[in-house]
Amino acid sequence: MNDSWLDKVSWTDDGLVPVIAQDAHTGSVLMMAWMSREALQATVQSGRAVYWSRSRRKLWHKGEESGHTQQVRGVYLDCDGDVILLKVEQAGGIACHTGRASCFFSQLDKGVWVAVDPVLKAPDEIYKKK
Repeated sequence: MNDSWLDKVSWTDDGLVPVIAQDAHTGSVLMMAWMSREALQATVQSGRAVYWSRSRRKLWHKGEESGHTQQVRGVYLDCDGDVILLKVEQAGGIACHTGRASCFFSQLDKGVWVAVDPVLKAPDEIYKKK
């Protein structure tokens, strides 16, 4: 497969594109992250989600530490070409580093952010110190 499909993506000035990961079975939004051209290419080639970590300034293979990988079932580009949607199967049912199923667990309630989804596994159990 040639790489011309990557040229259809409208990359930011930093060479990134926002990515939404959605559960392929339930439709739940799991997380939002960023991809570089290299990350998107690696995702398509491997079939597993690879993102760009802005804080670490490097490729981030989802689940490399936690084991909570994302098997990609579909890659979609929005109508403007500036957002990617991944439909994924989430290993372990945990997408968030807080140990929750989704990163979108805080709901605004009368001016206060309230955690509405439970922690499925404590982060210190997921990310054991080596």
